[in-house]
Amino acid sequence: MIESLLTKFSDRFISKWLILVFDVFIVLFTYPVAVFIKNNFDILLMQHTSFGIEVALIIGLTYLLSFLFNDSYKGVIRQTGLRDAFLIFKASTFGFAALLLITYLLDSFKFIQVDISRNTLVLHYLLTLLSLLAVRFMIKSAYLNFKKSTNGLRRIRVLIFGSGAMGELTRQTLLKEVTKNYEVIAFLDDNPSKNGKLQDGIPVYKPELALKKEFIQSKRIHQLIIAVQNLSLERRKQLIEVGMELGLKVKVVPPAKSWIQGALTSKQIKNVRIEDLLEREPITLDSTNVNKELNGKVILITGAAGSIGSEILRQVIHYKPKKLIALDQAESALYDLSYEIKTTVEKLGVQIEYIVADITNEQRMNLLFSKYKPQIVFHAAAYKHVPLMEDHPYEAVRVNVFGTKLLADLSVEYAAHKFVMVSTDKAVNPTNVMGATKRIAEMYVQSLSQCSSCATLFVTTRFGNVLGSNGSVIPLFKKQIEAGGPITITHPEITRYFMTIPEACNLVLEAGAMGNGGEIFVFDMGESVKIVDLAKKMIKLSGLTLGKDIEIVFTGLRPGEKLYEELLADKENNLPTHHPKIMKAKNANVDFEMLTYQLKNLEEKLQSGDDFSLVGAIKQIVQEYKSNNSVYSKLDK
Repeated sequence: MIESLLTKFSDRFISKWLILVFDVFIVLFTYPVAVFIKNNFDILLMQHTSFGIEVALIIGLTYLLSFLFNDSYKGVIRQTGLRDAFLIFKASTFGFAALLLITYLLDSFKFIQVDISRNTLVLHYLLTLLSLLAVRFMIKSAYLNFKKSTNGLRRIRVLIFGSGAMGELTRQTLLKEVTKNYEVIAFLDDNPSKNGKLQDGIPVYKPELALKKEFIQSKRIHQLIIAVQNLSLERRKQLIEVGMELGLKVKVVPPAKSWIQGALTSKQIKNVRIEDLLEREPITLDSTNVNKELNGKVILITGAAGSIGSEILRQVIHYKPKKLIALDQAESALYDLSYEIKTTVEKLGVQIEYIVADITNEQRMNLLFSKYKPQIVFHAAAYKHVPLMEDHPYEAVRVNVFGTKLLADLSVEYAAHKFVMVSTDKAVNPTNVMGATKRIAEMYVQSLSQCSSCATLFVTTRFGNVLGSNGSVIPLFKKQIEAGGPITITHPEITRYFMTIPEACNLVLEAGAMGNGGEIFVFDMGESVKIVDLAKKMIKLSGLTLGKDIEIVFTGLRPGEKLYEELLADKENNLPTHHPKIMKAKNANVDFEMLTYQLKNLEEKLQSGDDFSLVGAIKQIVQEYKSNNSVYSKLDK
């Protein structure tokens, strides 16, 4: 009967006027209790204390007016929070202060004869405040427990790392959740002064003591939530790794600035992503130099709808260029980008032209440079997928080589100040068509930098795999895990460097600011990552068990694929720059006339339509290009 009534009325809200009447009733009820306490719980003495209609009216009306003035009765009881508690405290305090004043005036001017002791009013105030708060929080707790029990929810036992304000806020947020039944077992904290203490009845442990197999199993812990906001990346990674090894689902509380309307909800506490384990301390760049380089300039970004190009654009708009030209041949992706950044663009007052065009169309590119006369060109357009370009060398040469050459030549012709090319670590000692074509593009850009009559400065940036970019290994693994597997990896020993998209684009902008022409800037990407280890971590993060829920299958190296990537070629020297994370590769000079002759030969082979003769011409230009596991390997003999 009770359960059916609760089910029927649990989702309805009590009228605020009914809450007001109930609050006044509590005020009137707690007054005789206060008198009883003041009289040392002696019932006989109560008979000599007047509590007539006058006293009830004075106390009831005073508190009623205070409740009305402070809106303490308008909150939804089942959602009572700190703000509601503050309003009740404020209203009760105002009522108490007003009663003190009223009793003083009555004693002084003898308007009416009432017996209201100020000592009793103090006790009454404390009882009223405690009762109003207790009733609300008891109703809230009962409602939440009822909703969780009727939903038949499994109890999720949680450890929260961080016992400060954020940890407590996270606990309160979990307790409010009605679609899941969370139970916070303990707080973990690196601060030794907090260890062994209780926070609202919940113990605080040293992480090293709690994050052990015996503790996790005995307490039946399911999740570890990292609530600390300013935690170092190294410490966060360490906690995530330990949590994963213990079989816990690890979650992270997002930065406060990303909370919806400034409030944290349980849905915002996200599962840890593999990107969080690969992330490094962010690069700190000199925005003054970048701002000087970009502010008030006309800037062209090719490949603007791609992973790198779109992030370059997002960052560039904050430097308020005079005009931005976003160029890409992918119309849908370009439209999506324009819609995504529309609000930011309007807020900053930046002019953007979205151009759908092919960078190899000479007439179209000429018209574009003639019309806009870009001062800075960020060239991110390229074909980048190794297996596809191994099958289609014609497209790799057409876009990566001659598309870059056309844009570089037009930059010289129209006196662009700087041309910044986005390259790849696959251009170093290339083993595939894609990497070799990017190396030729690097060489041509470098050769132009030696031209004394050219006003344009040519700069190249080179980095490895970008987390979350189109076609990268992480999105592929996610899809395979969602499909139930298997995860396919080409070789058990294959490794790759990784960086985040914002990191990569920071590097590009910094290169544009610091480059004086002819440099290849290389990012210090730390240690390379074994792809099979990456896959195993992603399986754990998904809550699956390798060999039981999902398998890893090795398929063999694809045509042109390396076991490991390099950032510097054999003949290059690693030179430092003013930034500790950025190096400069000092290449051997490229002969412009010789390269121009070789490119003419490459263009002839392109027109012939013969892939083998085309790849052979590529190998003549890039002497270090040796095909790996490819049909073109025979050309190396």
